[in-house]
Amino acid sequence: MKFGLVVPTLNACEEWQAWLDAFDSQTIKPDRMLVIDSGSSDNTVALAKSYGFDVEVIEKSDFDHGGTRQRGVDSFHDIDVCVFLTQDAIFSDCDSLNNILQPFHDDSVAAVCGRQLPRKQAAPIEVHARLYNYSPEPFSRSIKDAKQFGLKTVFLSNSFAAYRVSALREVGGFPENVIFGEDMYVAAKFLLAGYKIAYAAGACVYHSHDYSLIQEMKRYFDMGVFHAREPWIRQQFGKAEREGLKFVISEIKYLSRHAFWRIPESMLRTILRYIGFRLGLAERNISLKIKRKISMNPGYYKMG
Repeated sequence: MKFGLVVPTLNACEEWQAWLDAFDSQTIKPDRMLVIDSGSSDNTVALAKSYGFDVEVIEKSDFDHGGTRQRGVDSFHDIDVCVFLTQDAIFSDCDSLNNILQPFHDDSVAAVCGRQLPRKQAAPIEVHARLYNYSPEPFSRSIKDAKQFGLKTVFLSNSFAAYRVSALREVGGFPENVIFGEDMYVAAKFLLAGYKIAYAAGACVYHSHDYSLIQEMKRYFDMGVFHAREPWIRQQFGKAEREGLKFVISEIKYLSRHAFWRIPESMLRTILRYIGFRLGLAERNISLKIKRKISMNPGYYKMG
């Protein structure tokens, strides 16, 4: 099985050296490896080249969550699997790359999601988010599981994920011009086409975020925009609000055991997440100027 690796970057150097060192320790190496850099002003590109990566530089304004990743896939003409990581998702051990490839021995598996562990300096709210979303047990899901798991059936994160290239091309590849969720979009397409999505609990990276309250709201606004523009996913797999309630209950239980003094903050975050998400769903009624102010991806909205 030949595989390629694609990593989008932008001014990655604060964590880039640690990322590259962890990559260098992997027991297997990709047949092709590509960094797509959105115009870094630091030495991200030079470091990537020194570790053997091919580098393609694009304009920052040309970056697109789906289109840029598809650009990476299209640049590989002779691979079976394409692995994606982000510049801040650092391998936790030397077998992470090898482990994310193992589920592809099942021909019905179209994509594999790796496990994201909280950063070593992560605070309790950040830790819980990773523990809730990333189980220590591996599994695979098909369209038959949609009734039980709802929107979680199509959970997939391109911070660390791998795709069978032939299946990706069969469903039309990554969508262009999406603000968020190109991974969920493709996962839904795979399941509807009869494929499975696997989760490789042994393929681990350190990757989590300490979002501020405002960043949290902005992130959920973008999530709402995605679902507003791709309503078929909610229609097929259920609404995000149902899963959100389960998350909130789990978060409060976790904090009550580990950091009870942060429960008020958790409740405020929940309110802001909900406001952000609902605003995103209603984004057609919001002016372009306001959308740019309340989005984590203001460049997505082209000013007329």
